[in-house]
Amino acid sequence: MADVISVPPSHLTSVALGKTYRNGPNSVEVLQGVNLDLHKGEFLSIIGQSGSGKSTLLHLLGLLDSPDIGEVRLEGKRIDHLPAKTRDDLRNRIFGFVFQFYHLLPELNLIENVLSPLMIRYSTWEYWKRRHELKDKASDLLTQVGLGHRMKHKPSQVSGGELQRAAIARALITEPEVLLADEPTGNLDVDTGKGIIELLNQLNTERELSIVMVTHDEVIARRAQRIVRLCHGQIECMREKVA
Repeated sequence: MADVISVPPSHLTSVALGKTYRNGPNSVEVLQGVNLDLHKGEFLSIIGQSGSGKSTLLHLLGLLDSPDIGEVRLEGKRIDHLPAKTRDDLRNRIFGFVFQFYHLLPELNLIENVLSPLMIRYSTWEYWKRRHELKDKASDLLTQVGLGHRMKHKPSQVSGGELQRAAIARALITEPEVLLADEPTGNLDVDTGKGIIELLNQLNTERELSIVMVTHDEVIARRAQRIVRLCHGQIECMREKVA
């Protein structure tokens, strides 16, 4: 009898996604019928040149934008067409986001930035009741990413690598099922970038966190378990396993 190959269940799926941006009479077709499966606990990298559509694909997967055609499915159920409030809730509970330019609030210190998604999630009264518990949770996360000594510092007072680690802690505070990282090392030097990728690999291994990472860097991409290549809005290579 042939060996049975166990394939992890699909977690997040895009079905024939298409996206076109318009500027007056001009239009640019960014994605053309993209089909993609992210399996539970998988670390997947999306690689491609600038303008290939990789960031657009990530934004569609995380419901930051809506496709013109096609569907986004979570656990087999379509989610891109849900009411705005439901999509907001999914972004706050299911997805964690890490961006190239961090997007930390400059007026808040690091622990306040990490807590900000929970300030959105809970009512003022509920947050106030749980403030000590939530602050301890944020403190633990910052310690885990190596920033236990920087909690009271504001973004202008720390390095780029520390800003990205804080952004990762902020993404994790909601206990997401899927982490979406858009060029997480793109604004960092080589050594600092390696540290961020090691942290992502650790989160994937220890927490079985599903990760989709967009990058243009071949070396960084190969730290994931599988690579998907985008070229002119289409998938060029679907299942390139990393050795």
